[in-house]
Order: sequence, then structure tokens, then C-alpha cells
Amino acid sequence: MQPVRIAMLGSGFVADFYMQGLANVRGHEVVINYSRSLDRARLFAERWGIGEYTNLQAVVSRDDIDLFIIALPNEEHLPVSLALAALKRNQVCTKPLGRSREEARLMMEAARGSGAIHGYAETEVFAPAVVRAKETVDKGGVGRVLWVRSRESHSGPHSPHFWDVDNTGGGALNDLGCHCIEAARYFFGKEDRVTEVMAWGANLVHRDKTRGEDNALLLLQMASGGVAHCELSWTTKGGLDLRNEIHGSEGSIFTDVTRQTPVAAFTGKSSGYVVEKADLDFGWIRPLPEEAFAYGYHAEMRHFVECVRDGVQPRETYEDGFVVNCILEAGYQSMNEHRWVPVSY
Repeated sequence: MQPVRIAMLGSGFVADFYMQGLANVRGHEVVINYSRSLDRARLFAERWGIGEYTNLQAVVSRDDIDLFIIALPNEEHLPVSLALAALKRNQVCTKPLGRSREEARLMMEAARGSGAIHGYAETEVFAPAVVRAKETVDKGGVGRVLWVRSRESHSGPHSPHFWDVDNTGGGALNDLGCHCIEAARYFFGKEDRVTEVMAWGANLVHRDKTRGEDNALLLLQMASGGVAHCELSWTTKGGLDLRNEIHGSEGSIFTDVTRQTPVAAFTGKSSGYVVEKADLDFGWIRPLPEEAFAYGYHAEMRHFVECVRDGVQPRETYEDGFVVNCILEAGYQSMNEHRWVPVSY
């Protein structure tokens, strides 16, 4: 079969992870990288051996591309997605889908109307540990799911533009909460809707960098009566902290892919890259082998390539991204009003 030809839109941190995820996926070819910066486009192209472009219209207009992956800053998701939908292009977008419920709705409706494939690139529900936990849930191992606790924290975003809440749509809740929300929906089952939310957020450390919250808590009330508890932070030192707990009527499951790695070392000198968001690269370190695989980048990219090849919609679509944006928006309303807020879909 002919390989699925891919255009990578973006040349930053998440685009690099997508390329790492695609590295071990059969049946595809990344042929184009688009970047808003010529220098970044050239560096990315040299690193991955692909062509570079800085003219977005020239890229999206090409009819020899089978899949466009949007790995651009949040403010670019809507205009780029709408341009792709108008041309009936298959597209995948990184999280969060939109900066607001309304942006996500416009993207979802345009993508659905195009008749093309649309995939929501939420790595958390493709991470091998999370998928394995879900299999245990589906086999009835913990009985009825009652409570999900999900945590994502680190010391703050890589790029300066992520601190600008006007461009991104929010602070730590917006940046990290989308992962935890989708994990909860995954473990409870998407048919078990989030009905209302309660949220707290505050800027405790990074007042010089952002007007947004650098710490947040989000409580999700499920239609079944269960509850999900999301912990988000941009002030946690020591590298990315990814944890999930699933508590049921008959047992519990725990996942932890970054703090319990199979490698431990003590180094007196710099040891190079350790793990995402690591604040130090010496002393006691826990490097994470096959990081892109452990986070779910490999599994999600393989899934999207296979969906394009087979002509089917992915298991995570723009509908899921829209639902997450609805929950996030209710969360921000709750944060501002200090009360439970119903989620409007």
C-alpha cells in the first residue's frame, strides 16, 4: 500500500514528540514541515530530514498530503483547522482543541461537515500504562468505577507564549487539565457524562510570568454518581509528574510513568536529557526510557495513520476535544464564582 503522506504543522516541542512517536510507525512518510519561523523550520527540517515551508497556504493547498497534524500554538488551532476543513483535508490537532468552548465548536462542526477524518491528539488515553489500566476496568477487575484521581504537574511551560493566557486560553488548568479530564472520561466511560464541576485556581509562584493560575484543582461530578479529582500545577519541581488512580467497588489501580522509572542513577556531573521538564540533570535522577512511547505519542500516531489508511474516524475525535473544552470552560466559571457549575454541551 502507498504510505500515508503527512504534513507536520509546527516545529516546536510537541511537534518533536510527534516525530518521535511516528519514528516507529509503519506505512507513513512525513514530507513537509510548516513553521512560522524560517530558522525553526530549517532546524526542524535538518533534524528530521524533511522539507520546510513558512507559507501555510501553500502547505494546506497541496493535494498530495493525506494527513495534516496541527502542532501549533493554541491561537493557531482554529484558523488552521478551518482552512483544512474548507479543503476537506484529514486533520489531527494537539490539545486543547480550542481556547474556548466556542472555538472548539467551530472546529468540530467544520471538520464534521468536511467529511474528512479529524483526530484529537490526547496522549494520556493512548499511554500504554493508561490503556492497560482501562483494560482491567473493562474486564471488571475493580468493579464499578467510583472515583478517579489524576495528576499532571511540572515546573511550567517550555515556551514563553504559553504563559500568555490571552493567546493560550488559560493557565495550568487549561494546559494540563485537558489530560486529566480525558483520563476521567476514559476510565468512567464516555457515556457517563460530566454533569457539573467545582474548581479552584491561584497564581502562587509565577506572578512575574503570567496572569493565569499556576496551580489548580478540578472536581468533576459524573452522571453515574462517581467523581473525578484533577490536580494541576506549574510549580512542581523534579520533572513531569503523571499519575492516575482508579478506585472501584472491588479494587483500585495506580499508574505512574515518570516517578517510578526502571532506571535510577546518581551523577556528580551533567548527564544530559533526563525526562520532560526535569529541572536538574545531575544528582539523583530517574531517566525515562522510550519517553515518547511511555507518554502515548507512538500509540496515538500509529492509530491516526491507520485510521487514514483505513478511512475510519479515530477513537478520539474533535467531538472529544469539544467536550473537554466545555468542561474546562465550566471549570473557569466555577473558579471565578466559587461554586458548582453545570456543564453545558
